[in-house]
Amino acid sequence: MALRFSNPILRLEALPRGLPSLHSTRAIISLPQGLFCPRRRFEKNPSLFLTAAVVPATTLVSSDNEEQNTLLSPNDSNEEQKRKMCEMYGFTQIGDPVPDNVTLKDIMDTLPKKVFEIDDVKAWKSVLISASSYALGLFFISKAPWYLLPLAWAWTGTAVTGFFVIGHDCAHKSFSKNKLLEDIVGTLAFLPLIYPYEPWRFKHDRHHAKTNMLSEDTAWHPVWEEEFESSTTLRKAIIFGYGPFRPWMSIAHWLLWHFDLKKFRPNEIGRVKISLACVFAFMAIGWPLIIFKSGIVGWFKFWLMPWLGYHFWMSTFTMVHHTAPHIPFKHAEEWNAAQAQLGGTIHCNYPRWIEILCHDINVHIPHHVSPRIPSYNLRAAYESLQQNWGKYLNEANWNWRLMKTIMTTCHVYNKDRYYVPFDDIAPQDSQPISFLKHFMPDYA
Repeated sequence: MALRFSNPILRLEALPRGLPSLHSTRAIISLPQGLFCPRRRFEKNPSLFLTAAVVPATTLVSSDNEEQNTLLSPNDSNEEQKRKMCEMYGFTQIGDPVPDNVTLKDIMDTLPKKVFEIDDVKAWKSVLISASSYALGLFFISKAPWYLLPLAWAWTGTAVTGFFVIGHDCAHKSFSKNKLLEDIVGTLAFLPLIYPYEPWRFKHDRHHAKTNMLSEDTAWHPVWEEEFESSTTLRKAIIFGYGPFRPWMSIAHWLLWHFDLKKFRPNEIGRVKISLACVFAFMAIGWPLIIFKSGIVGWFKFWLMPWLGYHFWMSTFTMVHHTAPHIPFKHAEEWNAAQAQLGGTIHCNYPRWIEILCHDINVHIPHHVSPRIPSYNLRAAYESLQQNWGKYLNEANWNWRLMKTIMTTCHVYNKDRYYVPFDDIAPQDSQPISFLKHFMPDYA
């Protein structure tokens, strides 16, 4: 037997014989905004998905059957339905849709003036925290026995991520009132990451201007189905990249977006070349020095592994900030700034030591409301947003289910469902996704 839910009254009925059963194949519930119910989770807790609410036309059928319709839209969901979506996705709150008549200026006007103030003492305190924690990490690496090296690398990679956040503040002109000093500090902060500061700044500004806009957003966006279907080799690479390798996909983004002069406007080229020269100089001088002092193994231990740790956080933070089954990417003609920045950005709480070393970068909603808010004022700004716009906020605590949802379902763009998983389109090539579904923990 398979299950069918119909509109306007939710009911349970037997489908004709011959359709695969829940136990013989992977059945899913699919929703207009990309909500998916794996068979295993449905069987484990069917009450999570069976509600007596009036919902849009709803179908639960086998994924082998072409009749995969949509079920629950967050735009229509009541509090109980949103609670169940939270449980499915690993969220603590699913926000209401931001009304069309709300503007980004309306939201900014509710923020206290003090959250925009630059404090030199707090800014340089963040530099001290990052420099000291990074130095501590390198010391730990030098002294740790082999079995403690993963802990040392995790700490050091997180600490050097703090350098990125400092450069990030400099790029947004929220570190210092001295703009030349900001450019110098930003460039130096990015050097251990071999990240060219100016190319990243130019691309990142466009991410803020076009957040969650299809094609135009320079951070992340869903895979285009045409691209996915264009070749078998590319399809397999995309599946690995957006699946098991997704926590390191920022390496590909770093390489493809920041070193090609053709990707920049003529008035940007001069500053881009200066940043590239700084990065290549660091590689030409810094890497040989590391190898001279500690050998290739030392380069691997002291630089490469912390760098991979940084990219784990870079990728994870970026995808968690803007990726969820219920958060859409839109074409330019449909896009709304307030909806994208307030409702399309996710506040995620991480363990406190990570928040300290990374300077609260994951208090991310106020940063998208106004990038001019310094990192040390983000929490005060977020408290204001909670008071004035709390019901529109999407919130989560970092957890396995949240990561599993993103890595196994948020793949190919679909206008109605927002995302279609790879294994719905190309199940024969989606073994990496099946592996993640089977082996990733589902704890929230």
